[in-house]
Order: sequence, then structure tokens, then C-alpha cells
Amino acid sequence: MAHPVPSAPKRTPLTASMGSSGAHPAHAALPTVEEVSAGGIVVDTSDAQLPVAIIARLNRGGRLEWCLPKGHPENDEDNQQAAIREIAEETGISGRILSPLGSIDYWFTVSGHRVHKTVHHYLLVAVGGELTIENDPDHEAVDVAWVPLSVLSRRLSFPNERRIADLAREILPKHL
Repeated sequence: MAHPVPSAPKRTPLTASMGSSGAHPAHAALPTVEEVSAGGIVVDTSDAQLPVAIIARLNRGGRLEWCLPKGHPENDEDNQQAAIREIAEETGISGRILSPLGSIDYWFTVSGHRVHKTVHHYLLVAVGGELTIENDPDHEAVDVAWVPLSVLSRRLSFPNERRIADLAREILPKHL
């Protein structure tokens, strides 16, 4: 499933800031919580269409949203270790990191506090496993699919993740 890959070139990570950097006056008094997640794009390079494993989740309104697998680091995990584990848990696919893809940060309000979330994304090559959501311990994923890299950005629900997908499509050939 995996092909030999040359070492990754040094890259300046992409950082995309989503939402307002300043506090909305109504939210200024709310406590702020910092959250970090890691995940990314795992590609099956043994298939000419370069499929990527993505997951579907239900948002708070019950709408299905297709997104990249990701989650919080556990215990002493670094972001790379968390990305590998989260992708495997949420998609069933084991991966090996090829390159960082950058970070996205955004703000949202939930349960009486503001959350500043930073998500670190990586490009991975699939090295094994079978597509499934059965191993997701949090049961956040309700579906999983292989999507060709060429149409991935059209399938993802969030603009910030579409930009990450576009960057992955741009740099993957350097790793093949």
C-alpha cells in the first residue's frame, strides 16, 4: 500500500485564522478555553485516484458534515502521534506522516465559554487497515468514505479544511 518516499522538504506551515481575532462585546466577559487537536489527510498511494479517508459527523443541528479526521492529544502524545492515532481510530486506516500541512485556528462559543481551537494537520500515506468507524472510541464519526484527492475539497464541509486539502494536492507529488 505504501511506496518509498523521499524525506520531506522543509516547509513553512500554513496557518489559517478563522473567525474574528477580537472578542465580540457580548462574549468579552466569557472565560476562554484553549483547545488543541491534530489530524489530517491520509492518502492511499497504491490507488491511482489517490483516495483520502474522510469522516462524517452530525453537527449540533443534526446536519451531516464531511470533515478530516482529528482529535485531542492524549497523555504525553505530541501532535504527530495524536494525528496518527486519531486518524486510525476514526477511519480504521493506519498512516505514516509525510509532511506537516499547517494549522488552522478558530473561535466558537459553547456552554458559557469561548473556545480558541487550534488544529494541526498532517499529510500521511496509508500503510494498512480497513475503512471503518467501529474503532472510534468517542463515536463521533457516523460515516467514513474514500474520496479521490482530486475532488476532496469539494466534498469537505468547511472552507478551512478545503484549503488544507488543496495544499495536500499541491505537495503530494513531491512525496511520490
